[in-house]
Amino acid sequence: MLRVALVLVLLEAAVLIAVLLWWLVVLLAEGSQTLAVALFLLVFGLGVAAVLVAGVRALLRGSSRARGPVITWQLLQGATAVTLLQGGIVWGWPLLVLAATVMVLLMTRPVVAHTTHGVVADPGGV
Repeated sequence: MLRVALVLVLLEAAVLIAVLLWWLVVLLAEGSQTLAVALFLLVFGLGVAAVLVAGVRALLRGSSRARGPVITWQLLQGATAVTLLQGGIVWGWPLLVLAATVMVLLMTRPVVAHTTHGVVADPGGV
């Protein structure tokens, strides 16, 4: 389950970088009235992609703190997908399904056990 979630997160980072590169080409070809804003968004997007890749590496090592940034991205992506769907843009569905899938996978018992070094609360022990 962990490997599937991590592959999906890496796919998100790769698509984000591809979109940013495409946007950079368009920006260079057509220019921008607000160059500073466009450059900030490019750098910010690259930063998000870097955080996702770092999160994948940390989750592979078993760090539980890496789940926070990855899940935060999934929540933001899900909110964006819902906004797209409300605007009638159907490719919001893949974004929503991807975000929900990654969040569910990161909360499964095997993944939680991996990131907490095997210490998982027993639900029947309370």
